[in-house]
Amino acid sequence: MPKIVPPAPSGPQPIGPYSVVTEANGLVFISGQVAIDPATGDKEADAAGPQTRRIMENITHILADVALSPADICKTTIFLTDIADFPEVNTVYAGYFADAPPARSTIQVAALPGGYRVEIEVIASRSAN
Repeated sequence: MPKIVPPAPSGPQPIGPYSVVTEANGLVFISGQVAIDPATGDKEADAAGPQTRRIMENITHILADVALSPADICKTTIFLTDIADFPEVNTVYAGYFADAPPARSTIQVAALPGGYRVEIEVIASRSAN
């Protein structure tokens, strides 16, 4: 199956030369998401917990746009500007995976665009369940 770029009207629109979501060979890749309210384009609160909640809600909606759910996520990468936010982010993140959470990497970075504290990217699979 060739690469396709399906529409993702429920998520924030790209702010650069990238696609929100691409799909190839049954794998769905969601670009790194920061805490943008897709309805207003506004930045979510500065705290890591609310940013994580907004990001995970956006990811859930983007997955729904392509007929998937968080249960189909196989791998996530979380980027934090402060690793001290890890416990707060982890608590919110855990609420999106009732069973069999995906593989994950969490990395501290020097900075994220727009002054965000958290960014999360996702790889999902059409055959995950």
